[in-house]
Amino acid sequence: MASPNFKNRTLFHGDNLTFLRGMNSGCVDLIPTDPPFKKQRGFFSDAGGFKDIWTWQRDALGLDDAGSPVAENHEEWLRNIAKDYPKVSTAVTAGKELYGDDMGAFLCWMAPRLLEMHRVLKPTGSLYLHCDHTAAAYLKVLLDAIFGKQHFRNEIVWCYTGPSNTTRWFPRKHDTILFYAKSPAAKFHRDAVRIDYKQLNVQHQQEGGGGIGGNLTPDTVDTYRELGKVPEDYWLEDRDKMSPVGRRASERTGYPTQKPLALYERIIQASSNPGDLVLDPFCGCATTCVAAERLGRQWVGMDISPVTEGLIRQRLEDNKQLLTDGVPVITVTPTPPVRTDDGATAASDLVLRLPAVRADWQKLTRAEMVRILSKVQSENGLVVCVGCGRALEPEFMQLDHREPKSDGGEDWITNRMLLCQPCNGRKSNRMTLSGLQAANRRNGWMKDADKARVVNSRALEAGRLVRDQWGSEYVRGLLAE
Repeated sequence: MASPNFKNRTLFHGDNLTFLRGMNSGCVDLIPTDPPFKKQRGFFSDAGGFKDIWTWQRDALGLDDAGSPVAENHEEWLRNIAKDYPKVSTAVTAGKELYGDDMGAFLCWMAPRLLEMHRVLKPTGSLYLHCDHTAAAYLKVLLDAIFGKQHFRNEIVWCYTGPSNTTRWFPRKHDTILFYAKSPAAKFHRDAVRIDYKQLNVQHQQEGGGGIGGNLTPDTVDTYRELGKVPEDYWLEDRDKMSPVGRRASERTGYPTQKPLALYERIIQASSNPGDLVLDPFCGCATTCVAAERLGRQWVGMDISPVTEGLIRQRLEDNKQLLTDGVPVITVTPTPPVRTDDGATAASDLVLRLPAVRADWQKLTRAEMVRILSKVQSENGLVVCVGCGRALEPEFMQLDHREPKSDGGEDWITNRMLLCQPCNGRKSNRMTLSGLQAANRRNGWMKDADKARVVNSRALEAGRLVRDQWGSEYVRGLLAE
């Protein structure tokens, strides 16, 4: 295990993946965190303000609505990770296929961060991942893939009440906290989190009766009442004093996803010792940081929100009577720490990369590529299919790749052609053009191989000219309506 390569009481401001990758391996004792997803009001974006919509194009492919690169390309990472972390790849793909693109994008975004969290934990460390009903099941599958299902400890249910106007289901009034250990050596202090018994069964003990787990006697009930019990894996707002902060004016900051201090204090007491290092990569309004400070732990927070620094300073000031050394000095920085260990990331060969900057000709829309190819593949007002040589009306033609994307084929016009609908269906997304033409000859679907060859040459030449003579009169003519 390496020593921490950052100061206690540091707040890293920016994307937590950069900071996580800069942390030494095996230097953190506990990670309690509440990542953003489906929070109604969402979380802070780089530009400020809350966003709550995950999309495959923006958050996974790294493209904006116009198709320009704006973020790291997670789809490339997902293709590569299948080799080294096939279970992680399967978990992400399952979420995308079963729930939708937004869940796939979220899991793809979370996976590298969770891999790094696993790396920075000590063997005695644990992760408590807070989530709501929307993402809990999918995050558990992802965590099983990263931590190993044998290291799953609890699905803790934090229950609360409140008004609801639902008419088609029971009110959804709980959050889930997924508790995973890094190894069997992970710390767990049951005596530190005991709570009062609601009721004890006091009867005269029969001869040969048991102690704990059996009936209590008047002589032993006071001892057990004073000791208390270990809470179950459902935590109730009234019994456990963990009501939502909306009803606790003393804690309320206005942050939309704020959680009560008592909730995170229990987690910190259960799975860390005084002086241990607690990390929250999504620290938001700094509940984890304040709880750690109150309990005598070291802490590090990370968040992209511009309000976090002010909130943590104010909350520490508000809690100064509970802090041993008064209000501490915190370090705020946008710069990641510099590794002093072996420097290995959780998956060093899977570093996410920005897509290459595209030339103007590579930004052609589907409609523009269809317009160009319809002109060069035309014959007597009809469009000739590159796959079978049939001449049909333009509306029966569909845009496709010569080399499929599954084989590394690009999206640019240099790799595009128009096929008739039957050929497009036969080719699917895995067959090359030459494979399609061979299949058409075998199956008797090839109408005119010479025409197919001619229009294929025209389409290839047009693609090269668009690439090499962008802005020329010829290309402008191809693009004209």
